[in-house]
Amino acid sequence: MVETDNTSRKSSVSAILVMLCTFISRILGFVKIAVIGGFFGATKEADVLNAVFSIPNNLRKLMAEGALSSAFIPVLTESLVKEKNNTITKTIVRNILAFQVIIIVPVCILSIIFADFLINKVFLEFSDPYLNLLAIDLFRWFISYLLLISISAAIMAVLNSLGYFFIPAITPILFSLTVISGIVFFHKYLGIFSMVIGVLSGGLLQIIFQLPVFFKEGYDLKLKFNFNNPYFKRILKNWFPVVATASIFAINSQIAIRFASGLETGSSSALSYAIVFWQFPFGIFSASITTVFFPKMSRLAASNMTNELLETVNTGLIHLYSLLLPSGIFIFVMGNELISIAMQRGSFNADNTYLTAFVLKGYAVGIFTTGFFNFLQRFYYSSHNYQKPFIFATIVCIIDVILSIILKQTFLRVCGLAVANTIAFSIGFIIMFIDIKKSYPLYNINLFFKRTGKITLALVIPSILMIFFRTYYNSLWTMGLSLKLLIYFLLTALFFAVLVLFFYKILKIDFIFFSRRRSENEIT
Repeated sequence: MVETDNTSRKSSVSAILVMLCTFISRILGFVKIAVIGGFFGATKEADVLNAVFSIPNNLRKLMAEGALSSAFIPVLTESLVKEKNNTITKTIVRNILAFQVIIIVPVCILSIIFADFLINKVFLEFSDPYLNLLAIDLFRWFISYLLLISISAAIMAVLNSLGYFFIPAITPILFSLTVISGIVFFHKYLGIFSMVIGVLSGGLLQIIFQLPVFFKEGYDLKLKFNFNNPYFKRILKNWFPVVATASIFAINSQIAIRFASGLETGSSSALSYAIVFWQFPFGIFSASITTVFFPKMSRLAASNMTNELLETVNTGLIHLYSLLLPSGIFIFVMGNELISIAMQRGSFNADNTYLTAFVLKGYAVGIFTTGFFNFLQRFYYSSHNYQKPFIFATIVCIIDVILSIILKQTFLRVCGLAVANTIAFSIGFIIMFIDIKKSYPLYNINLFFKRTGKITLALVIPSILMIFFRTYYNSLWTMGLSLKLLIYFLLTALFFAVLVLFFYKILKIDFIFFSRRRSENEIT
């Protein structure tokens, strides 16, 4: 019991450290989009910039953090558990790096050669010939980022499997700083192409920063093209269904961007900016908890510790709910103020703020169900079950596309794309949750509902009070950043957070920041 609690505390500390780094990264993400918005606004050129960068950003989910890590980490963790030395593990890593070069380099070359076809016929639908040419030129530069981020993700997966979370979590901070610097220092000379300098430099810096620890653990960047390693064959076997699953989401995301590019001017930018604001709490909490819990679930699955695995799943879901639900409520209520403070300056006006906040509300409603879906995907992957996530992803994306086609034609317009995404992931999570209970009869579903119910109850009064106070300042955001707006926003955020923590404490909710004390009480 003591060993289990120590492991739980270690996971909590790691998750908190990752959250801290992700928090800084997301703050810099706000600064980044504020810089983009300030210099380029929500103009047609900004629409092109946001839409084009989304392409390599979605593709990296196939080759980098998403598919590769999901297939790589469970097998790598298993090799670390079962093998007496790390010779086999080194070979696996060299195979992965070689495999990435074989796949990604040709993809980048072909994308540069056929950029015209890909932009005009596959990814985007700008009607203005000038915007099409601009998108093609940007795409030819941005696509190289895919190779850099894929190598960085492979190194990150190795470090996470070894228990290093802090160093990999810093790399997005460096990336954001580099992108911001690139735009600030080069926009006078390169215009929107200044972001290219920042993106490619940031991608390279992410690799370099992780190398000292990577080398210290005995790994290197040598490429091994002999793929007879049985562990690598398993990774490859797992990678195909994971890529298929990730491809569905990447395609779905790209369809949303394509739909947005066919709507009113500013729609693509509003969608892209809203996603960034939505990813602020989602990235801090969902990505951090999943990053820490995924290797742990993989170890428990490899050791056939089913009860402990299911307990870990419950713990992860409850932590997610306790963090994401209040976050979703806050950005839903205070979205206009948040975006106004971060972006409403220069070419970015009150109308742009309103549209972006409108889209953000559509995403905010489903932030915790999307987090659940993402976490449970990793649960399946940790157990080497790759077929079911593919099926669930297909269902989600079909629902998403159908609803997007319908809702974008309503008064919701671009916000309809966000609402469609929320509904689709909510349905996907429910299906996935039912399947887990059916497949694992020992899963304690009553504990899940009991604790999530307490969390929901704890948020009632803080949410009502926040909404009540906002009614007195509901138009303050329209003038953009001011000292009064900033003070009002910060006090509201502090008031809401303190009230939430107070009720969590009163109701003895299993909150990640209270987990150590809870564990000590259970031991005694």
